[in-house]
Amino acid sequence: MNFYPDFKKLEIVIVGLGYVGLPLATHFAKSDMVVIGYDTSQKKIDEFRRGVDSAQILTVEEHSFLSSIDFRSNLTNGTNKRVYIVTVPTPVSRDKVPDFSPLISASNYIGSILNPGDIVVYESTVYPGATESICVPLLERKSSLVFGKDFSVGYSPERVNPGDKTRTLDKIIKVVAGSDKETSSLLSDLYGKIVKAGTHMASSIAVAEASKVIENIQRDVNIALMNELHKIFDKLQIDINEVVDAASTKWNFMNVRPGLVGGHCIGVDPYYLIHKAKEVGLNPELIESARLINENHIEYVISKLLKFAIRNKISLSESKILFYGLAFKPNCEDLRNSKAFDVLKSLNDLGLQPAVFDPFQTTDLRPSQEYDLIICVTKHSSFQSDINSLVSNSSTTLIYNLI
Repeated sequence: MNFYPDFKKLEIVIVGLGYVGLPLATHFAKSDMVVIGYDTSQKKIDEFRRGVDSAQILTVEEHSFLSSIDFRSNLTNGTNKRVYIVTVPTPVSRDKVPDFSPLISASNYIGSILNPGDIVVYESTVYPGATESICVPLLERKSSLVFGKDFSVGYSPERVNPGDKTRTLDKIIKVVAGSDKETSSLLSDLYGKIVKAGTHMASSIAVAEASKVIENIQRDVNIALMNELHKIFDKLQIDINEVVDAASTKWNFMNVRPGLVGGHCIGVDPYYLIHKAKEVGLNPELIESARLINENHIEYVISKLLKFAIRNKISLSESKILFYGLAFKPNCEDLRNSKAFDVLKSLNDLGLQPAVFDPFQTTDLRPSQEYDLIICVTKHSSFQSDINSLVSNSSTTLIYNLI
């Protein structure tokens, strides 16, 4: 493309201001770049303009750069060269089929305002080949520009860890890839301005796409193994956590624990590669089996809860129960695809209506001395202090850790 702009005149347009896009925008603003933050939610835009981060996504330092960002709910053609960075979600349907509608919508919108020389970078998790087979044709069609001649694209997978205020964006190596060598080099330099840990330049967009999706598949498969071992050791009356503690004394043992797999990545991303594998005539048995084990693990933990109640002579229907923790993982406010809601539904289906509390969520729950049982689903680090404030005499209240 023969396009290597002056970074000081370049406009960085972040499309989608959620857990990925908002911190990204603040880090570019911190580096004195011209940053435009775009989102379809006017409510979000209004809050960000007032300096409000209601979802508590940002660190204190990141929050201080909100005022340096030009937040918009509508975009027009740029007067300077632009790099559009797309950070919209890539969910799956009820049938576990990839849902590209947010990505398609964003690509169509960018295409309608794309100028010659612009670059479009995707950070959303997809299967290998999706950026160039799904997004690029939309950009061409909407812009009437020619890919590779008038504009280029890139891919740089997001690696945000919601709720983690230590491993922030600038401390995680950024994988980058462009549709040509020049774009790859430009993106490496651009992201290098905000990522202290450095960048890794992949040989192609497909390699970068694949690297992201297997990060979460590997985690999913390992948790599935532990969930299966959990059942085996329960039958043998052995504590799985003690087993893992012992095994972890070996240097190359991966310390993975059993649990419910929710969230925006691990429980979703494998379906993208499963879909693509089947499209090319392959049957990814291990990946599918891991998904099945983890999806069904909720039935096992509910059965364990019922056995616990029977052993301790607890009449669940007559007990006052507190349900603690709604987020998909500890020390995080993120509720996306949280299996805690599935647990709650299972309890509701049994006719139980427990009080619900999560310290990261707004709640009207008041202290009580009457709880007979506390079911901890997502154990935040503040669990014990929360319980002490909610239950006056917790020594008489049974606490059951679901996981």
